[in-house]
Amino acid sequence: MKIHIVTIGRPKLVYAQAGWDEYISRLQRLHTVRITQLADKYSDDSNKIAEAVAGTYVVALEITGREHTSEELAEQLGKWELMGKEVSFVIGGPDGLPQSIRDSAHYRWSLGRLTLPHDLAMIVTLEALYRASTINSHLPYHR
Repeated sequence: MKIHIVTIGRPKLVYAQAGWDEYISRLQRLHTVRITQLADKYSDDSNKIAEAVAGTYVVALEITGREHTSEELAEQLGKWELMGKEVSFVIGGPDGLPQSIRDSAHYRWSLGRLTLPHDLAMIVTLEALYRASTINSHLPYHR
């Protein structure tokens, strides 16, 4: 599966960068992963974000989106994989995504109703994708 991770900014805290590196490495063992990290100054620039995800199936990380268990996310990931199209997971800045990006996304996914620090949201997204991928690949990571 082709996965495109699009973020506003990069993980800034040491633990976040270490987590980012770890889960990107793990995901790359199971998928073709492309990363686009837009500068913080583009957090409200819907045109720049739309340009980054053009031609892909867009999944916006959004607090009002659909919540999943790990197994449900694995099932959803399997459906997206069957589409044969690159899937872009878009993680907004500290204030979220511009409304036009949320409205135009093909799917809205919520990590839960808690507000997470931006760096932590990036790691949780990657870990959740990795866990769902290991479920689909029948690997022992998920328990």
